[in-house]
Parts: sequence; C-alpha cells; structure tokens
Amino acid sequence: MKIGVRVHDFGKSDPISLAKSAKQIGFDGVQLVLNKAVEGETGLPGTLSKDKAIAIHNAFNKEGIEIFMMGAYFNPVHSNKDLVKTNIAKFKEHLRFLNDFKGHFVGSETGSFNDDKWTYHPLNRTEDAYQEVKRIFKDLADYAKEVDANIALEGAFGHCMFEPKALKRLVDEIDNGHVFYIVDIYNYIAFCNYESYKDIFEECLKLFKNKIVIFHLKDFIVENESLKQCAIGKGLIDYPWLLNRIQKTNPNAYLIFEGSKPEDMQESFNFVKNILNEGV
Repeated sequence: MKIGVRVHDFGKSDPISLAKSAKQIGFDGVQLVLNKAVEGETGLPGTLSKDKAIAIHNAFNKEGIEIFMMGAYFNPVHSNKDLVKTNIAKFKEHLRFLNDFKGHFVGSETGSFNDDKWTYHPLNRTEDAYQEVKRIFKDLADYAKEVDANIALEGAFGHCMFEPKALKRLVDEIDNGHVFYIVDIYNYIAFCNYESYKDIFEECLKLFKNKIVIFHLKDFIVENESLKQCAIGKGLIDYPWLLNRIQKTNPNAYLIFEGSKPEDMQESFNFVKNILNEGV
C-alpha cells in the first residue's frame, strides 16, 4: 500500500523542499493544501492555472512523490454565505486543474454550524443541515463529472455528516461515479464512544466498501475525559488490527498521515511500514 502525508505538517515551504521532506521519510505521496503548504499560495479562486499546476506536479514528481489528494476543505453551512460562495469556487478551480496536478481527488469535510470552530452544534444533525450540504456537494459532484475529476468526502462526529450512515446517504444521493470516501476513524469518535472505534471502523468498511480511497492515519490518548492526538503507534488504536483490516478490504486505498509532528514521522512511518510488510 502507498503511504502519504499531509505535507503542510512539515510546515510551509516551496514544493521542491516539501517533496524532499516527504521523500526523506519514505512517503509515496502527499495530501496538498496549497494555502497551508506552499509559500505565496492562497488557493483562492483565480490564483490557479494549468501552468502552475503542472509546475507544482513536476516539483513533487521529480522526487517520486505523487499528489494523492488536493485539500480544498471548506464549511458548506458557514454563516458567512459570501465565504461559502468563494470556497465553492475555490473547490471547483481545484477540480478543474486536478488532472494538471496529476492529483487523484479533491477532498473536503461536511462542515458545522459552529462556523470556523468545526465542532458539534445541534443544528448539524438536522434534516435541514443535510439538505444544504447535499445541495452544495451535488453541484460540486456534477462539476467534477464535467471536468473528469473526483471528489473525496469525509465525515466527523462534530460535523453535519456525523456518522458513517449519514455520509453514506449523502454519497448515495449525489454519486455520479466521481464521489468517493475518506475514512478517518479518529474523526468519528469522542470521549463518549471512543471505546467502540473498532465497531465504527467496521461500519465504515461495510457501508463504504471499495469506494474508500483514502484512510487518514492518526492515534490518540485520553486525558481529562477528552481525546488528544499523539504519534501513530503511541496511542490506543490497535494498528496491527486496523492495517490488517484495510489490507484485506481496501488494499488499493491510500494511507495518509494527518496531524503528525515532523519529529515523530520517521518512527511512525517505520511502525506502519513494518506492520504492512508483516501482513503481506
């Protein structure tokens, strides 16, 4: 399996330096969020071009690094509707140039009525929230088909698609062959349900099947009745079990480290790689 990293976790730099950082650890590819990773980039609509996309692709490709996903995450239910319109345009521009980046997906989560906090709000779990998210991502799915690009969507406990069944309903209702899933088990858990993370993960595998294209890899500990992310292999997630399940069900999906600290990445990469090799 190919292993990647959210490349701005190395910090903001130029594409060549970012590619070298990823290669040095051993990663095969990256999740690229332009405004967070590349110096001078805002990712805003009107700032991308075919030439720029090709140049960024070439910088990563020179080091043998793929662009697994372009991150254009935005909050579709934000109270600032002008911001939502801007971010929809940004997402579409990422889709339009995705093939020039030689990227595979443009990704997003499904937002929260808590605006920039992206945390639980009771309105997130209403039918009105669902319908608004569906309206926006249906338009983006249609555009993805038009430009021959692919979307990857991610649910989270505090967001509008707060459980696997909610995200499955959304994708079922908008899918046109260009909409896929990201699974991040850490996103679906909180202090109230973390002990059931294996059951929730199995539910994702059962519902999403071979349309899972990315697994985000994280780990966590519990402190003061809350979850705290930690280095992969240092927390409560049973990684031999998790990776074995992924290898059996979705061996062609990309594994992407997300939120890892640079000083932890090499040890965590070796940990994951060793488990994968043992599972072959």
